[in-house]
Amino acid sequence: VLAPNAAAQLSPYSQDFESLDIAAGNALEVDGWGVFANVFDTDATTFLYGYGVFPAPNGTGAFSEVATGLGGVDQGLQYINVFSDYNNPDHGLGRYIEANVFQEQNIAAADVGQTWTFEFDYLKNPFVGNGDGDTTTIAFIKVLDPNAGFATVAFPSVDTTGASTTTWTSDSIDLTIDPAWVGNILQFGFASTAANFNDSGRFYDNVSFDAPGATGPSLQTYF
Repeated sequence: VLAPNAAAQLSPYSQDFESLDIAAGNALEVDGWGVFANVFDTDATTFLYGYGVFPAPNGTGAFSEVATGLGGVDQGLQYINVFSDYNNPDHGLGRYIEANVFQEQNIAAADVGQTWTFEFDYLKNPFVGNGDGDTTTIAFIKVLDPNAGFATVAFPSVDTTGASTTTWTSDSIDLTIDPAWVGNILQFGFASTAANFNDSGRFYDNVSFDAPGATGPSLQTYF
């Protein structure tokens, strides 16, 4: 489980994935990435169950991997590929797997009023397996209230479903910290929702999370 230090405030994060060991199964885990999945019935709306938080895997066919080969000038050699949990057999039943890959921190009183910006580059994986179907993909910032059953209280996002397969795009998400969120959990990352083993891979690179004047560590990772 990703366990933020409750006494610490939000801290900047920056990653171009160049230094991660592409062959190591724990490459994303040691960088603090976690995963969580929600599963919905074939109507795509009836919630069935969830699982996680688990360390983000690398190269298992589920959720995420460090990838290479299609970076542009600004992306370098390596980036993260985020996709569905294809190891979940409910894909074959037509159920929808919402697979989330994210960094997680806690919000402190010192963060109130700050505007944090989540920046990233993205590209659609050009590989075609089963086709896209009705797959959707997003980048997001999410605020969860642990005192209200982890209810989502903020969820700005960017839709990356229609990403180019040839040209990297840069985008960002802003979030101003509300006083009511002190003690809540903040996540930033990427998600896909797919069924029937449909294609869902999106490449992300040059990931950063920052606010003017923000300093200090806030994330301790325990698994």
